[in-house]
Amino acid sequence: MPIARLTRTLTAAAFALGATVAISTTSFAETFNLTLITASDMDTMSEDDGRGGVARLASVITSERAKGGEVLFAFPGDLLSPSILAGFDQGEHMVELLNMTKPDMFTPGNHEFDFGAEVFLKRMKGFDFPVLGTNIRRNGAPVEGLTDSFVKEYEAGGEMLKVGFIGLTTADTVRISSPGDISFLPVVETAKAAAEKLRADGVDVVVAALHTHQAEDFSVMQTAGVDIVLSGHDHNLHIFFDGRVALMEAKEESEYVAIMDLAVDVTTGDRGRRVRWWPNFRIIDTATVEPDAAVGEKVAAYEATLSKELDVDLGKSEVPLDTRRVSVRTGENAFGNLTADAMRAAVDADVGFTNGGGIRGNRQYDAGHTLTRRDVLTELPFGNGTVKLEVTGQTILDALEHGYRGVPEPEGSFLHISGMTAEIDTSKTQGSRVSNVMIGGEPLDPAATYTLATNDFMARGGDGYSMLGGGKVLIDAASAKLMANDVMVRVRELGSLTTGIDGRLTIK
Repeated sequence: MPIARLTRTLTAAAFALGATVAISTTSFAETFNLTLITASDMDTMSEDDGRGGVARLASVITSERAKGGEVLFAFPGDLLSPSILAGFDQGEHMVELLNMTKPDMFTPGNHEFDFGAEVFLKRMKGFDFPVLGTNIRRNGAPVEGLTDSFVKEYEAGGEMLKVGFIGLTTADTVRISSPGDISFLPVVETAKAAAEKLRADGVDVVVAALHTHQAEDFSVMQTAGVDIVLSGHDHNLHIFFDGRVALMEAKEESEYVAIMDLAVDVTTGDRGRRVRWWPNFRIIDTATVEPDAAVGEKVAAYEATLSKELDVDLGKSEVPLDTRRVSVRTGENAFGNLTADAMRAAVDADVGFTNGGGIRGNRQYDAGHTLTRRDVLTELPFGNGTVKLEVTGQTILDALEHGYRGVPEPEGSFLHISGMTAEIDTSKTQGSRVSNVMIGGEPLDPAATYTLATNDFMARGGDGYSMLGGGKVLIDAASAKLMANDVMVRVRELGSLTTGIDGRLTIK
């Protein structure tokens, strides 16, 4: 491993000119200065309203590296999916674009597995930088091409500093994505074991690049023996430091880039070796930087290709549409209603439902907006198909209880429904929140059978909908039409979209 020379700082007292002094072995310390940068959850390549996108991220990274010193850029996951273009090339364009910026480390997120294990392995091999998979396993063994950890060594004035890096992916990936035969070791226990091994090898500072929920981030910091967490997955802008451990997360889509300037003091003397560090944080709003020209040119070429096929009008929405992440994961939503209605109509089912986590545009459309193919594919980029099942009323009720178990907290499993109405009482315990379910104007009968339109991801148990596995399959995934196409057809047939939020879901 190459040894990099960092800043050396003399920490002894200032001396009067010409004075003769004797310096003990504890008179000197070395200060190592490192800059850690993080951005994550960037599945779309282009900026939005002058902020975010790959070109602006590249500009920030280039600027920081040009300052000199030791700069390490970590990307803790969610790059390949979901986006319109990913539906065509399974995220290959994002590999090319991120290689132009070249992080020093990458931790896979759950969306790296959306196209299955083989595509994941192929895309990871395409990166020009290390991929950390500390808890990622296949057939019980580390995955070829991924590394569990690595160490960077720095030297100044005869003193050495070792910084170790690990990267872990949420174990929920098996539920919320499609990793196939790839599995995930428990995050906290694995992080603790990895950190202990690094410490035994003489590492001074342990940095964990995590793609995990915030609660798990803190469990790692509190119990696993790491010093710094660079996190993704929650889509939050979050800075934390309690004097012992530090965390950065940079929201999403490179709207922000989070930077930690780290000063590490290493003292060796009569009392042994002591390592102390202190972070200073900087938040870069990428609306304040100019996009990198070369990366921007590549993005523009991809966008031009898409425009030929996607900028086609479908119909006008007379109601406002809000597909922001929190809006589609916490309550009845006009675009969610449109999607569920379109799926139910496409397969002539009694009821329909789809998960809020599958709606990804994170946008607002004013009333009067003309919806295009691009709009629909931006909102529904996963390439899911509309399947038809025959299920019992009890299965539908179980699915509703699962879908609304987390309200009011945002959950990707939140259900948008069609052909039925329901009431949810959030004051009640999970599993007993749903009541007054009506289907076709009649109360739901747990013993009766109904036809259900849903997406193939949920039908195979995705987002925790294992209860759907017992249903009789009437239209399977192989025969299913593209869910996004069903929505396009619905908008085109209606011509004018007038259904907004109509009270099919009551939450109290």
